[in-house]
Amino acid sequence: MSTPFLWGVASAAFQVEGALAEDGRAPSVWDVFSARPGAVRDGHSPAVACDHYHRWEEDVELLERLGVNAYRFSIAWPRVVPTGDGAVNPAGLDFYDRLVDALLAREITPLPTLFHWDLPQALEEGGGWSERATAHAFASYAAKAADRLGDRVGRWITLNEPLVHATYGHALGVHAPGRTLEVPGVLEVAHHLLLAHGLAAAELRSRGLEAVLTNNYSPVEPAGGSGAGGGPDEEAARAYDTLHNRLFTDPVLTGAYPDVSALGADAVPGVRAGDLDLIAGSADGIGVNYYNPTRVTATEPGAGLPFGFGEIPGVPVTGFGWPVVPEGLERMILLLGERYGSALPPLYVTENGCSYPDAVSSDGRVRDRDRIAYLEGHVSAVEAARRRGADVRGYFVWTLTDNFEWAEGYHQRFGLVHVDHATQARTPKDSFAWYRDLVAARR
Repeated sequence: MSTPFLWGVASAAFQVEGALAEDGRAPSVWDVFSARPGAVRDGHSPAVACDHYHRWEEDVELLERLGVNAYRFSIAWPRVVPTGDGAVNPAGLDFYDRLVDALLAREITPLPTLFHWDLPQALEEGGGWSERATAHAFASYAAKAADRLGDRVGRWITLNEPLVHATYGHALGVHAPGRTLEVPGVLEVAHHLLLAHGLAAAELRSRGLEAVLTNNYSPVEPAGGSGAGGGPDEEAARAYDTLHNRLFTDPVLTGAYPDVSALGADAVPGVRAGDLDLIAGSADGIGVNYYNPTRVTATEPGAGLPFGFGEIPGVPVTGFGWPVVPEGLERMILLLGERYGSALPPLYVTENGCSYPDAVSSDGRVRDRDRIAYLEGHVSAVEAARRRGADVRGYFVWTLTDNFEWAEGYHQRFGLVHVDHATQARTPKDSFAWYRDLVAARR
């Protein structure tokens, strides 16, 4: 009997849970970063978010109404192991234990993510992802979570979008922990994140569980188009593709880092004997988070990064200003197959969605036609890739409820369910009904 395709939605603990100081949870890097003046747009606070920690039963009922057969959520590391490495907080694991049981009672497959950017602040104060010890602490935490939930949860995501965490959080400083390291330091952070994945995957597999690594992927196109002789824009596109699409995938699927010289480094620092052997082949699945393709331009010598970014002409954009190009998802899925061949494990589209300035109308409806069109196009792209032989086994909409969108606070609404963040009232949007009907038809 074949495994059913997973139709789901995704969320992240820090973006929905709230209850940041309850039941033994300790601060994360995002707690500290969000408290900095100017770090989050208009000073929005994540203290309550969607109050999912208290309203999780209501949210599980929404999942049941939606008819999905999978739910991707993340476990808050500082809720489970408050110091980052050491004793477990039983109340933290109790929360996820209840959530898993409630999902399974409704025949919804739990797909937990172990790290969705909320590093315990105690580890950051010891050097964070710049230190190898953080990778080992992550593996220990993964083992503790698996020991509690692994009898009911067979597939786990280790890291979510490590590229975004490494670059936005450690190079650009616009996400937690707000660091601005030079390129070698960022690449060392990247290696420690991959090492953490490899170590955690070994812990999961030793317990008979599967490990999935989720990356953000974007097909890259040179602004000047592709020519037989190449050119500055094509060179820039190759450099960006190395950073965005290969840095966190090549080591897992080929056992080697790509050439990073175009990024301004001779090699990835911090790699020790045996590291790549541990990382290679460590994924039983690859999560594909896709939002848009990237158009890249060359930069002038001495400009810092070897690439700049250009607009994609002639396409609509989301409320975030991101171009809407559904065929880019099909292109990216097929590119992964071409690039890695038989080394590529099954794929799961673990995030795909869009933000728009939704509002509840006087009749109580949220008419989000643009979101329906966006999702319809991207679901079609996934199905087209499958028809062409791609082994895609799941599709997850980002996200269930309008939530705390990191440095954007509550300004970007990605949810199928509108949340009034003053009252926590939840109002399913028209896209909720559309996705419900699509899932019912496909299942």
